[in-house]
Amino acid sequence: MIDRKDLGSWMEGPPGEADYIKGSALGLPAEGSGAVAPFWRRPLSLLIDWVLCVVLSGLLLGGQPLADLVLFAVLNVLFLTLFGATPGQFVLRVRVLSVSGRSPMLLRAAVRTALMLLVLPAVVWNRDGQPLHDAAAGTAVVSF
Repeated sequence: MIDRKDLGSWMEGPPGEADYIKGSALGLPAEGSGAVAPFWRRPLSLLIDWVLCVVLSGLLLGGQPLADLVLFAVLNVLFLTLFGATPGQFVLRVRVLSVSGRSPMLLRAAVRTALMLLVLPAVVWNRDGQPLHDAAAGTAVVSF
């Protein structure tokens, strides 16, 4: 007979290894520079970037919602390609790092940004602390 403890509970969370280190499958260190960035830095850096885009759009383009979105996409692709971090990520000391393949960062940044704008890929995460948009682009957000 199957016992409840054999099945587990949804309250226990997904099954996993207790001693698994986020980012280890990507070749990232457990802590320090180059380790997977703490979760809280990601939405906060996104908020900083979004506010920056809304302010710039308001000053330069009349504050139209589509202009905010386009400016946000351009800011992400441009800054990730040139510097490896958006202004919000730079403030919070995180950067986007290529972890697989050899495609250029411009392509990675474009794929990452397009999927991030769809929202759903940004809220589905794997055990290495990568949202789906980072996994698809072959990138990871790390501390520096």
